[in-house]
Amino acid sequence: MSTRNVLLVDDELHILRAAEFKLKRHGYQITCASDGEEAWEQIQRQVPDIVVTDLQMPRLDGLQLITRIRENPATESLPVILLTAKGFELTHKETYERHGVFDVVAKPFSPRNLCQRVDMALSVDAKSPLVAQES
Repeated sequence: MSTRNVLLVDDELHILRAAEFKLKRHGYQITCASDGEEAWEQIQRQVPDIVVTDLQMPRLDGLQLITRIRENPATESLPVILLTAKGFELTHKETYERHGVFDVVAKPFSPRNLCQRVDMALSVDAKSPLVAQES
């Protein structure tokens, strides 16, 4: 099995580095970006297996990045996990579902939990926890 590539996007360096460290130790190859614009440039160079992005960032926020991902035929089905401040995770559930967000992780988060959610999103028969909550 080849190493899966995770694109991590966050403008808070300490969050980016903590998640990068844990996901690398979990066996993933990591590419980092500090905002949505930089992430989009990375995606155009090489499409990752999954994107884990912050919601609130300068230049291009998480939902704007996801919109670009969904509008591009080469990336429209790319799984995305959204990192967001506590309280935002389910208050905007319909918006997240509309944008095709696989899962939402509230900050502060457990890096181990993030690894589990990435594993879940990359599993062959993955169903979005956002959708599963409706079942």
